[in-house]
Amino acid sequence: MTATLAPTKPPTVVRATTGATGPTNKRSTLSTVVLLVGAAYCLLPVLWVLVASTKSAGQLFTTFTFTPSTHLWDNITDLSAYRGGLFWRWMVNTALYAGVGALLSVVVSAMAGFGLAKFSFAGKKAIFNVILAGVLVPGVVLAIPQYLLLAQVGLTNTYWSVLLPSIISPYGIYLARIYAAASVPDDVLEAARTDGAGEARIFTRIAVPMMVPGLVTVFLFQFVAIWNNYMLPYIMLGNDRLFPITVGLSGLLNQGASQPAMYTAVITGALLSIIPLIALFLLLQRYWQVDLAAGAVKA
Repeated sequence: MTATLAPTKPPTVVRATTGATGPTNKRSTLSTVVLLVGAAYCLLPVLWVLVASTKSAGQLFTTFTFTPSTHLWDNITDLSAYRGGLFWRWMVNTALYAGVGALLSVVVSAMAGFGLAKFSFAGKKAIFNVILAGVLVPGVVLAIPQYLLLAQVGLTNTYWSVLLPSIISPYGIYLARIYAAASVPDDVLEAARTDGAGEARIFTRIAVPMMVPGLVTVFLFQFVAIWNNYMLPYIMLGNDRLFPITVGLSGLLNQGASQPAMYTAVITGALLSIIPLIALFLLLQRYWQVDLAAGAVKA
């Protein structure tokens, strides 16, 4: 006897409609408007600097704000000729302060963050709470005490007076600790210890590569913070050949009251000082990856 199967009814296919509802559409439009307003608020000053740097000293205050001119190269030439190229000395100083300071800060933050995330020791919670409190303290508040301390050892008015306070970043340590806890699996560390790897090797060869996206973020934040820092070098330095770009342009701006041509030099210098930050962001953004260590541990 042959058994026959009853024909089955084909499954009903339900097609979802993609029509946008009224409230969702309104929320999307409102979000877009808010984002556009925020972008305009952030980019409008940059646009003004770009346009103003193309004007001569006579055009700066007599023409429409966003009407460009053709004097950008002349302004760059005049700025470069100021006191034998002192502006470019300020740029080199700023790159030194920001680059070396941010790099050393990343090293300290990585070691401290990894230690706080992966080791247990007495006073760990208290130390982390002190670091969190340090995040809330503005750097301006510490500038005078740091000056007094460095003056005791004769390091004021030197490169070290700006570099040394920039090495410790409470926010960088906090960020490195959070990222180490999330991206470095304990099982990988235990496997490395089982294979006989020392703690230094585990940190440099295993933990640091997994922490690279977080450390790049720490580097970028600290680099921008040092690049834009004004109060600390203003207090620490007296020799204008050691000035960073912020303090140097501030001095030129003060001269603008008696020499209006200096205003154009300051605006042109501000435009040139933005370019390295944009280039650095474009260079480092490829390192911002999520879940770099995904798949390091089998489920």
